[in-house]
Amino acid sequence: MAAKRNITQKKPLFGNHRPHSLKATRRKFGLNMQTKRIYVPEIDRFVRVRVTAKEIRTIDKIGLVKFMKRQGRSIEELL
Repeated sequence: MAAKRNITQKKPLFGNHRPHSLKATRRKFGLNMQTKRIYVPEIDRFVRVRVTAKEIRTIDKIGLVKFMKRQGRSIEELL
């Protein structure tokens, strides 16, 4: 079984937590990372990857190979 691969290039956002008193403290807006098992017909096998929820929707729509190509990466990186 293949290990989980992080194929996303996204980073968390940073901002301020503002309570009622308006005292600003820094906080981090984390990514909605999910582990997903995706079937890739081009290589005839499943690949387990860690992607954001938004990227899962994109992969479902256009396929993993085309998604990786858009990011300038190859499918061989996942094997």
